[in-house]
Amino acid sequence: MEEEKRSIEEQLELVAKAFVDHYYYLFDNNRPSLSSLYNHTSMLTFEGQHIQGVDEIARKLNQLPFDQCKHVISTVDCQPSPFAGGILVFVSGNLQLSGEEHSLRFSQMFQLIPTLQGSFFVQNDIFRLNYG
Repeated sequence: MEEEKRSIEEQLELVAKAFVDHYYYLFDNNRPSLSSLYNHTSMLTFEGQHIQGVDEIARKLNQLPFDQCKHVISTVDCQPSPFAGGILVFVSGNLQLSGEEHSLRFSQMFQLIPTLQGSFFVQNDIFRLNYG
């Protein structure tokens, strides 16, 4: 039983890590393609602003006041979610904007929901810069 629990935790961690790598690669290199990770029920809270639906989320992410950035991930934590077999993923790290000397610390939480095709989509996404 303990071995089965460890195996499930390892699978969750592999999915979460793969998602995080993919998400931030797209954000840093091809931001418009992030829309493929959301759907019409998805919700984003970005620095306190609530946005719903793939089109509105894509608009927000593509209208950010910088074109180039690099995410450096410090931690990735995950838990199984009882909601539709989903996965909660919590990320912390630094965001380096092009031309800026200092990086910005950030935290982001995702709730991933499995699709019928065997992949996941982002149902919930909460992003905050960490000051101080």
